[in-house]
Amino acid sequence: MADQSDTGIDRSTSISGLSQDGLFPSLEPVGKAAAKATGKAAAERVAGKSRTAKPREAAAVLPVARICVDVPLPHLDRPFDYLVPTTLDAVAVPGVRVKVRFAGQLADGFLLERVAESEHGGRLQFLDKVVSPEPVLRPEVAALAREVADRYAGTLSDVLRLAVPPRHAATEKRSPATSPSVPAADEGSPDEGSQGEGSQGEASSDVPSSAAARSAGIPPIAVPAVSEAGWRRYPAGVALLRALGDGRRPHAVWTALPGEDWPARLAEAAASTLAGGRGALIVVADARDLDRLDAAMTGALGGTGAHVALSAALGPAERYRRFLAAARGHVKVVIGTRAACLAPVADLGLVAVWDDGDDLHAEPRAPYPHARQVLLARAEQAGCGIIVGGFARTAEAQQLVEAGWAIEVAAGRDVVRRHMPQVVTVGEDDQMARDPGAVSARLPTAGWRAARDALLRNTPVLIQVPRRGYIPSVACAECHTPARCPNCSGPLALPSATAPPSCRWCGRVAAAYACPECRSRRLRASVVGARRTAEELARAFPDTPVRTSGRDGVLATVPGEASIVVSTPGAEPVAHGGYGAVLLLDTWALLTRADLRGTEEALRRWLTAASLCRHTGTVVVVADASLAVVQALVRFDPGWLAARELADRRELGFPPVVRMASLTGAPAAVADLLAAAKLPQGAEVLGPVPAADGQERMLVRTGRSGGRALTLALRSAAGLRSARKATDPVRVQVDPLDLL
Repeated sequence: MADQSDTGIDRSTSISGLSQDGLFPSLEPVGKAAAKATGKAAAERVAGKSRTAKPREAAAVLPVARICVDVPLPHLDRPFDYLVPTTLDAVAVPGVRVKVRFAGQLADGFLLERVAESEHGGRLQFLDKVVSPEPVLRPEVAALAREVADRYAGTLSDVLRLAVPPRHAATEKRSPATSPSVPAADEGSPDEGSQGEGSQGEASSDVPSSAAARSAGIPPIAVPAVSEAGWRRYPAGVALLRALGDGRRPHAVWTALPGEDWPARLAEAAASTLAGGRGALIVVADARDLDRLDAAMTGALGGTGAHVALSAALGPAERYRRFLAAARGHVKVVIGTRAACLAPVADLGLVAVWDDGDDLHAEPRAPYPHARQVLLARAEQAGCGIIVGGFARTAEAQQLVEAGWAIEVAAGRDVVRRHMPQVVTVGEDDQMARDPGAVSARLPTAGWRAARDALLRNTPVLIQVPRRGYIPSVACAECHTPARCPNCSGPLALPSATAPPSCRWCGRVAAAYACPECRSRRLRASVVGARRTAEELARAFPDTPVRTSGRDGVLATVPGEASIVVSTPGAEPVAHGGYGAVLLLDTWALLTRADLRGTEEALRRWLTAASLCRHTGTVVVVADASLAVVQALVRFDPGWLAARELADRRELGFPPVVRMASLTGAPAAVADLLAAAKLPQGAEVLGPVPAADGQERMLVRTGRSGGRALTLALRSAAGLRSARKATDPVRVQVDPLDLL
């Protein structure tokens, strides 16, 4: 037990609610603070907590409740024991939200479990309030959150902030607890005090049985017959579906065919799992993918109301309503974006993630978990099947295949050739000799011809440009010196054809800009964005509508008729019937990224766009065909490139072959944390390297067998700094996507 001085509680705060050892709340009254309040409610609190009042009695059975108190300090990341009064005995069940006295203040928390005795020898304080009798934290979700927090050197409260949405009391009261159908949406205002009560907690690792829904009186859902036609193109596809329907736990890495209707395939996998009596959880990267999957799921399940879609874009009432539908067992299939990987789905038979290489799957908030890794942990915990799917393949997915943990679900080469479009590269020496203008032209002759032929066939054309905006970077037209802002030295850009240059950092207009080297006022484009490309194409094809899809407005779909769509990577709309041609321009912007995953990310973005092309269409990529990543695109063989990437990382000692942690902060703070951490034997400390805002970055690398020891050591060191009230924070990221 730590001394009271090590608790990290601010000394300006009353600590009369802590026992002598500073860890567990005591029974010492806090009537002085209550006496300052006015009104009837305050008088009742004073009477209830005064020394002369009749003491409350603890429950006769399992009187001790273990509570996870919502305290964000790392050294207090553990449960605390409280007594359950007889008045709350019936409603104080595991998983409910509670309020307790902690350090003299009222704090939120979750009731994890009730036990007969406490390991603490001192006096215990009583629960103050059960906020709601609704058990919103399932034991398996709490156990999963604890595992995720340990893996990423974080705290349980940070993980559960992603798992349990804030309470919406009006929705909770209106949603029936026994109806097997999903209640109607209610966007009414929450009741007073209903916001901000989604506190954090942990619980035992008991996994619920398949009888959970039946014990609640919920009848089984009739699932339409599942078609196996789409999966027959993959040698292991039908076996995968049948294994899910039989209640087995297949682990699969699925490489989808070009033009594959992937939402339909995942919906069929979920339907097979549901037909076998178990639940399913599918995670996608963004709202557009979620909308497509939602429509496919409705078709596959026949509109039975057996699934819900969860995303951060939902309002607080609708999000909480759908969360309750899953927590109460009314639905057994949940789809959503990255936060849905912690959704309370009972009796899981399948978890799946689509396009796991998309950086949207990485949570930007502490402890920065990745959806793929959370679902892998959940598959192990629940003993269920898992599908890691996409048009491309990450090195992490390839490692699962090479380790024998997962089977490869991919079509044969003859089937791939029948479904893939023709891929033409522009960049070889003989083509340059025939088309010298292609060296500098952004739309070479081969691309122009492919676009023209597709438009003549009355099919749309997709052009992928990796830069958004009009002209995001300019330089001096005379000496080619990059144009920088006179105020902050940020890069200058042209927002439109008629607007003066402005800074991309501070936003100031530099209408009178003159080159500091040659004093010329003329500017030239260094990088051309999507809007300028669309403007040029509108002049080249004056009778064809030109659309843009990017940050300013993302298109979900476009009609299957003659048009040109200029899109940034990740914003490509789906065309009815597919595109007649796909042009990949400015590929150097992706290939020259100073990133460990640069090659992998380039192929992922290219395959995503190329897979939207009809198999009779043409894909033109402006890149050197001798590059391995271009060869993988030409053959539509992401598994081959993933194997090469994994072999290179194994040789160089980079994730996922090793475990690595990134520490970013003030130099003294980073050094302090490393000094306090008991790193595992063989761990290497790399760096420091400069980071933003005068900070520095250190990397700690260890083998996969020492990964858990590394994260626990870093978490323990963070707890020591928290107990000492260290002022300078250190950002700890385990296996970050960005290492360079």
